[in-house]
Amino acid sequence: MNEVIAGHFARLALGEAQIYRNIVVFPLLGPDAGPAPYLTLGEALSGHCLTVTEVSEGGSVPELKVISQSDRPILLLDGEELVGAKQNRVLNTTILLKERAETKIPVSCVEQGRWSYASAHFADSGAVMSRKSRASKVRSVSESLVAGAHYSSDQGEVWREIAALQNSAGVASPTHAMQDVFKARATEIETCTRVFTPTAGQSGLFVVIDGEVAGFDLIAHADAYAKLHPKLLKSYLIDALLEPKPSAVEVAKAAAAAQAFLHEARDSDEKVFESVGCGRDYRYQKTGVAGSALVHENRVVHMAFFRLPKGESAGSSMASLRQRRRRFTE
Repeated sequence: MNEVIAGHFARLALGEAQIYRNIVVFPLLGPDAGPAPYLTLGEALSGHCLTVTEVSEGGSVPELKVISQSDRPILLLDGEELVGAKQNRVLNTTILLKERAETKIPVSCVEQGRWSYASAHFADSGAVMSRKSRASKVRSVSESLVAGAHYSSDQGEVWREIAALQNSAGVASPTHAMQDVFKARATEIETCTRVFTPTAGQSGLFVVIDGEVAGFDLIAHADAYAKLHPKLLKSYLIDALLEPKPSAVEVAKAAAAAQAFLHEARDSDEKVFESVGCGRDYRYQKTGVAGSALVHENRVVHMAFFRLPKGESAGSSMASLRQRRRRFTE
């Protein structure tokens, strides 16, 4: 494992458990890298120094165009949702946008039933796609990179995951939009969110649901994490709230499972790729585990690892992968 990333793993500590029903959240505590030298997506859009549009009038499902007018880099998180234009999308990977640059970014559609303009520009939805969908997408994007097909997801799989989410939530969305599930469960999510408030020095979260590891996210700068905490938390909550189980929470077992998963994640197979923006994108694959980390100037910018369904690993969607590879090489 890259020594910078391994160093972060070695210094991570689990904070005091926070519990709501079947959900245990451990704040991740580690060395704070100081004030973030970048803006988050929300900050950049609200500050009018970032514009996100379709790549052309006709649009392209797997790509968007971003124009930065900021003197600072801008952080876009894997799974972060952008709404508007011809259809809602999510980021396929974490990107640290270069200052004052125009960039095409890889995305996936999360609104299958619309291909018409709702607005000229995209806006921040305030959500990151559900943890289960993120885990599948991290795996499929990693497979794509290994095969030389760029940061491409399995779009069909993304739509199937969203359909399953809507079915679990009992939400009938006219455009099959992921965002409609979050809107329908907004009150319940808000109630749950108040339990999991960020603590001093927190730079990430580790989530255990029904006694099983869901995964974790880490942002090296605690001040940036505090701004992103509500989004990341909702990503884990939406699945857990839709499929609750009455089993009692055992904190000691949850903590042991979390520590075991951290060791397992460190032992995953590693591959490295050039990022779309600044830095290098590290990908991790192992049976039951999918992860990624963005490193820039010898610092971890964002790191996320997820538990995959039992027996699932890289290579489980190779037919779709071959189709994606052909699209990028034709």
